[in-house]
Amino acid sequence: AWVHGDPRKVIYPTDSYGQFCGQKGTVNENKTILFYFNILKCASPVVLINLLCPTTQLCVSKCPDRFATYIDVQASYRYRPDQWNYFREFCKPGFNNPRKSVAQVLRDEDCPSMIIPSRPFLKRCFPDFSTKNGVLTVANQTTFKDGRGKTRNVTDLREAANGINNVLDARSVGMKIFEDYAISWYWILIGLFIAMVVSLLFLVLLRFTAGVLFWIFIFGVIGIIGYGIWHCYWEYDHLKGIPGSDLTVYDIGFQTDFRVYLQLRQTWLAFMIILCLVEVIIILMLIFLRNRIRIAIALLKEGSRAIGYIMSTLFYPIVTFILIAICISYWAVTAVFLATSGEPVYKVMANQTLCKYANLTCDPETFNTTNVTKLCPGAQCTFAFYGGESLYHKYIFIFQLANAFVFLWLVNFAIALGQCTLAGAFASYYWASRKPADIPLWPLFSSFGRAIRYHTGSLAFGALILAIVQLIRVILEYLDHKLKGRQNSFTRFLLCCLKCCFWCLEKFLKFINRNAYIMIAIYGKNFCTSAKEAFFLLMRNVVRVAVLDKVTDFLLFLGKVLVAGGVGVLAFFFFTQRIPVFAQEAPTLNYYWVPLLTVIIGSYLVAHGFFSVYAMCVDTLFLCFCEDLERNDGSTAKPYFMSASLHRILGKKELSPKKA
Repeated sequence: AWVHGDPRKVIYPTDSYGQFCGQKGTVNENKTILFYFNILKCASPVVLINLLCPTTQLCVSKCPDRFATYIDVQASYRYRPDQWNYFREFCKPGFNNPRKSVAQVLRDEDCPSMIIPSRPFLKRCFPDFSTKNGVLTVANQTTFKDGRGKTRNVTDLREAANGINNVLDARSVGMKIFEDYAISWYWILIGLFIAMVVSLLFLVLLRFTAGVLFWIFIFGVIGIIGYGIWHCYWEYDHLKGIPGSDLTVYDIGFQTDFRVYLQLRQTWLAFMIILCLVEVIIILMLIFLRNRIRIAIALLKEGSRAIGYIMSTLFYPIVTFILIAICISYWAVTAVFLATSGEPVYKVMANQTLCKYANLTCDPETFNTTNVTKLCPGAQCTFAFYGGESLYHKYIFIFQLANAFVFLWLVNFAIALGQCTLAGAFASYYWASRKPADIPLWPLFSSFGRAIRYHTGSLAFGALILAIVQLIRVILEYLDHKLKGRQNSFTRFLLCCLKCCFWCLEKFLKFINRNAYIMIAIYGKNFCTSAKEAFFLLMRNVVRVAVLDKVTDFLLFLGKVLVAGGVGVLAFFFFTQRIPVFAQEAPTLNYYWVPLLTVIIGSYLVAHGFFSVYAMCVDTLFLCFCEDLERNDGSTAKPYFMSASLHRILGKKELSPKKA
């Protein structure tokens, strides 16, 4: 890919001669925009963007800003030379012969038959469409001359106009979102910093007040959702009697300005019903799992004690993030080089519809010596797209799949390395006879070194198995997307079953791999042996796994929601200027939900990074505890390594005290 690829094909549009528009050091350096001679030949914006429009394409410095036809300009060039000089900017380079007959100019496509007011988008000149009193116009006109003796209506471009207007609407929304980010980026960073501080503070305090803090987590989430229910009801009641508020979402259709939906009572009613259902589900789960929650809190206290002795583990997710960022960058760069590794393909473009050579590939260097120009007057050999017929170009899609597979493999390896490293550090805490005296001096760095030196193959093998399943899922999604609309009922059912089965298989493999890495960190055995031992160990303690592990995951999830929700509520009041102290500091935004959603999602990811360390700690301690119960019996010869508090909670009645 790096030998054949050329990212300039993505950065710069290409004219009919295969030259890049706007590339420095070329004749087109100051011509950054692509202009289409006859845009009426282009069926849709997709055709334009893919450079497959059957008309001459030239690089220009600016798009035309007026209506003009070659016939009119040629007729008046003697006494209106300024019009000819302007129109000539959109002709082929070097053409300056207004005496040449119109028929020959249009046949040879020396100049466009017409120009219409346009504006650049995606570095291409698109007609400047607008609506006036519900009527489609171009520069406030509904008709224009096509340069071939006909007066055309703007509605002739309706098919292209509809697609372009949708794209331009999306562009308008995108520009407003970009402006909001440009204004509020530092406030977003402050919000994420607050989320990091709150997450760190919670994890540090868990060592001393795990039970209290987690009950605060639980009731905090209930309180936040309760506030949301009250706020939705207040908005719902406040809109009562306001004209237009009783309309339904279906009545107003899709709107790019989402604030329109907030003026409807139905929107707030739907929000309130959803929040009520979530509130009821959480309360019912807390009622039926209250005893299990107490057990999980005790296990979390032990986990918080372990993290307290190995504080460096809290910052290891940064290492995983850097490794994954490198993997993503490698994949993205290679994918771009692969996608741009095609060679220029030229095809015959003929004005005559009966030309048998039309759309056939050609060589621009030898085209003028062939019989094509004689049999099809006005035919040209123009650039069509990037591709090729060689063995390499035929298998570019396979290479993209291979690149995606390598990406999945590397990402899974980076995650596996992090899990094994953390498991080794926490296992060294659990198996220390005297805590913290027997814990290694640098447990995290020692565990990382062992994982790199001894367990690289095992981690790569586990990541390979997971990557294969994920690649199959990617291929199934690709097939489903490609075959959409062409499938019969049986095909849809089969694809749905396969997607569901491989999703379940991926979840199962992630669970097995995670526990296999813990066993690798403890015993140093190979992947298959560790996975088998971890699986059977968990099956022998399946009740404890279901009760403790999943309830712990639920509590940690509530913690993430509380951090994200708390920071989100604070951000909501700030960006909507409802905090009097900071009302003057809050930026004026187009969409306040843009930085708000960014802060909420970012806060959740920050909390997830810190809490994932905690989850790995709990999983490691639990697996070590199960192994401790099977290897030892609490006697003097085989004393337990667990702490006395953990021993009391998880089911044994006596514990032989260890000598200090």
